[in-house]
Amino acid sequence: IYMIFNVGPALILQLFGDACTIIALPVALLLGFRREAIGMTSSICRDPNVAIIIDKYGLTSPESRGVLFIYILGPIIGTLYMSFLASLCVSLLPLHPYAYAMACGVGSASMNAAGLVPLVNLYPAMATQLEAFAGCSNVLSSAFGIYIFIFISLPLTEKLYSWLSPVLGRDNSIEFGDFIHGVDGDHNPFGLKMDKLPKMVAAFLVFSVIVAIGNVFSVHAPFLDSLIGMLVISAIAFLGLCIGEIIPKNIPSIILICLIGMFLAIPGVPTADFVTHYASQVDLTTICAAFLAYVGIALGKDWDEFKKIGWRGILITLVVITGTYLGSAIIANVILVLSGSI
Repeated sequence: IYMIFNVGPALILQLFGDACTIIALPVALLLGFRREAIGMTSSICRDPNVAIIIDKYGLTSPESRGVLFIYILGPIIGTLYMSFLASLCVSLLPLHPYAYAMACGVGSASMNAAGLVPLVNLYPAMATQLEAFAGCSNVLSSAFGIYIFIFISLPLTEKLYSWLSPVLGRDNSIEFGDFIHGVDGDHNPFGLKMDKLPKMVAAFLVFSVIVAIGNVFSVHAPFLDSLIGMLVISAIAFLGLCIGEIIPKNIPSIILICLIGMFLAIPGVPTADFVTHYASQVDLTTICAAFLAYVGIALGKDWDEFKKIGWRGILITLVVITGTYLGSAIIANVILVLSGSI
């Protein structure tokens, strides 16, 4: 604990390395991607990033197509590549092992573990410290990385795209269809027009029942408790979407949903015991499984468009992971040196 507090500034400031995924944007443009590049290169494309992109641009947008491709491909090749990248960087770059351990915290448990294994093998005497720094960094990245993405990475990527897109890759751009088949072309599919409310409520109810059933089989929780927990979570999400449409400021719905959930669960608030008890009955992996099933259906319906991304998408995935890893490691190392921690 003492060592974590001692290197606190480095752990916090290295989060800004998450914005270094933007180095993949020029590469994506040169390979022929257009607005897909914004979704692909503005983050490491984990669950909160996907939600923000879909909420901002719409499910049918090129940006969403890009972020979904990296979201699916990242865990498949990212885990293996993270281990290789960590080994390569330790061998070639004179950065402190603590900095590399902090850089492993990209918000993905599998990538975090893969990047940590070579460090622990190379520096067994530091194993405890390295594991502590990597774990703490991963938690911070999961909790606060979304704000780096919303307020820094995404706006910066959009601005850089507006500068670079007229001059890079115009002659070899990949031709994609306009929409995912079977989905209308509204900019924001979650816009709460009155004619959409019944469909949204029905979708939340069906999703809640599906997850509750899956929760019974995955963690053996009572069906009724699981269903009530999912209805609570769905109600919070629905309320956040509604408020996002009402307030004049363009605040991402995911932030509003998080704030509502935190407020309702604060000890002392009348709803706290009820919300925390039933929400805790729902296993997060069950929700993710249902969400991934939906993503799979969406990809399957638009598979011809996703096949066009092909090897180019794999290359962009590798550059994105390299950017966030090296960026975080360099920032962490600089802060560790300046603070006298190493």
